[in-house]
Amino acid sequence: MKPFEVYQLYNIEITRGSGTYVFDTEGRRYLDMYGGHAVISVGHTHPHYTEALGKQLGRLGFYSNSVRNSLQEKLSLKLELISGYDEYSFFMCNSGAEANENAIKLASFHTGRRKIIAFEGAFHGRTSGALAATANESLSSPFNLAGRNCTFIKRWDAETLEKELSSGEYAAVIIEGIQGVAGIIMPPAEFMKELRELCNMTGTLLILDEIQSGCGRTGKFFAHSHAGIKADLVTVAKGLGNGFPIGGVLISPEIKAVKGMLGTTFGGNHLACTAAIAVLEIIGNEDLMQNACRTGSMILDGLIGIGGISNLRGQGLMIGFESEDPDLRSRLLFEKGIFTGAAGKGTIRLLPPLTLSTEDAEYFIASVKSLLD
Repeated sequence: MKPFEVYQLYNIEITRGSGTYVFDTEGRRYLDMYGGHAVISVGHTHPHYTEALGKQLGRLGFYSNSVRNSLQEKLSLKLELISGYDEYSFFMCNSGAEANENAIKLASFHTGRRKIIAFEGAFHGRTSGALAATANESLSSPFNLAGRNCTFIKRWDAETLEKELSSGEYAAVIIEGIQGVAGIIMPPAEFMKELRELCNMTGTLLILDEIQSGCGRTGKFFAHSHAGIKADLVTVAKGLGNGFPIGGVLISPEIKAVKGMLGTTFGGNHLACTAAIAVLEIIGNEDLMQNACRTGSMILDGLIGIGGISNLRGQGLMIGFESEDPDLRSRLLFEKGIFTGAAGKGTIRLLPPLTLSTEDAEYFIASVKSLLD
């Protein structure tokens, strides 16, 4: 038996990581400017993180959600304090797609409505409900295309949004804090405020997908906080576990829990909670949101004016730009030892650990400049 080959792979095997660097089987060091799809938030093998997981594993790795787990309560409180989402509750699951599935289901339970709205370029996951809200039909099988209850509208089209919501048919609008897979596309703050008002006026719940843009990446814990709004449901994953699978939904106190309405086998297990608690402690203790602002601004400023770069955008350590060199990503990897991400032809995505140093940022800028200028 062999792995089911659905990924385009570089012929590199990473066997070790430390801070913002990873190492392959030959011992070559790479600067990680992608963080494994925004997953590595506090750096590879951070000592506080690895120590906490090791100690917990020595006590108990798993037991079911049929008994109390005080680690879930501890994690929920820490998440409330760092995010500013007072009095919300937290449902824990295993991944971003699962978090969005549960958020959509909760919105439908709460409103009694079937339909949702998503936006051009949206990516919310590959499981059935999340995939229905993902604006890429090539990812959907015939089974997934049947009976869709999602309407897609153009990015930041407030007029169409108001018209659709006025029908009273929609349980929720789901939107990414910053569109990640689409190439770091930022919704304007004024649109986000109008969206919040339209949802309020029509009894529609607002779901903020912060799976890639959350956990301090933009300089605030959630990207939508820059617009000064709050959502009814916020989904998190990726950076919350720093590589340990965890997802979850922050849930408004207006949405009441009913026994059995949601469930999970592995969600909120002892190791997952321990990983997330350690991540939140590191983010707070090491001022990583401030570091994301500082080093992100350095990168944005440093890339301005480099020949061959256009449409530079982003916030904190969530940055995208277009390159006239279609091979820039591969050249950065093989000539400079830097991992980056892509989003379609010619788009580079940067999602490094929030621990990125100014020296690493300077090396990245100099490397791009040397390859393009």
